[in-house]
Amino acid sequence: MRVFVTGATGFIGTAVVGELIDAGHQVLGLARSDAGAQSLIAAGARVHLGDLEDLESLRRSVAASDGVIHTAFVHDFARFKEVCEIDRRAIEAVGAALAGSDRPLIVTSGTGVAVTPGRLTTEEDAPNSPIPRVASEEAAASAAAKGVRVLVMRLPQVHDPVKQGLITYLIGMAREKGVSAYVGDGLNRWPAVHVLDAARLYRLALEKGAEKGAGGARYHAVTEEGVPLREIAEAIGRGLKVPVVSISPEQAGAHFGWLGLFVGHDVPASSALTQERLGWRPTGPGLIADLNAMKYFEHSEDTAGLRG
Repeated sequence: MRVFVTGATGFIGTAVVGELIDAGHQVLGLARSDAGAQSLIAAGARVHLGDLEDLESLRRSVAASDGVIHTAFVHDFARFKEVCEIDRRAIEAVGAALAGSDRPLIVTSGTGVAVTPGRLTTEEDAPNSPIPRVASEEAAASAAAKGVRVLVMRLPQVHDPVKQGLITYLIGMAREKGVSAYVGDGLNRWPAVHVLDAARLYRLALEKGAEKGAGGARYHAVTEEGVPLREIAEAIGRGLKVPVVSISPEQAGAHFGWLGLFVGHDVPASSALTQERLGWRPTGPGLIADLNAMKYFEHSEDTAGLRG
């Protein structure tokens, strides 16, 4: 299958491209720079230079593809609402280009867009969070209503020993402030998945989900249903050799800045339905194992490249 991958040079996108090529698919990857283009060529992919705001360029790439995996996202949380709207417009443009073709579109979202107090969030839960990230699933639903075969991939904290989603920013903040912090008792939980397991799930969704005509299906790329933030903060504290402290909910905004939108939330999630439907069996190491294996002082500036 000829697959167009946005965010193809990002953290997740790079793993998805490798997974697809290893499985025999042809990949056309969206890259924003010459350096990104060279990395795609080295991986065996073709390159389309552009970005999410060049909608006509996106449409041209879709026209030459049998399916689309949308992993790109502008990780500028200082203008979170704005970048979520950029994502909405990109999904709408890709969806319009796929309309009437029966070619699949996999849209990336997050497990935190569905708030289910007191229980695990499942694939059956519709987005209901007030955070702007719901724009991606709203755009996916709009495309599905127009007959596009849309699948939604909800991601938790995606990790390896170098990057760990939002936790990468927690590490940077702990390094800057000299303490590794959590909110309250720190028992609120974040789900997690190793990046290679997530990449394999994207491929399975493309191959099996599309074959089954599962338009509108949601999948959860979740290995660990919920890792307590206190355990995450303790692992960071060990790695950076800094104290671990509790921050009151009232102080969270001042201490964490934009991360205060997320860091106190309890958002555990299940992938039981995903595993049943697609036969996905994650095998990678857990989040704390990757945090323990991280070389903290070699990656002190490594918060870029998260657009996957």
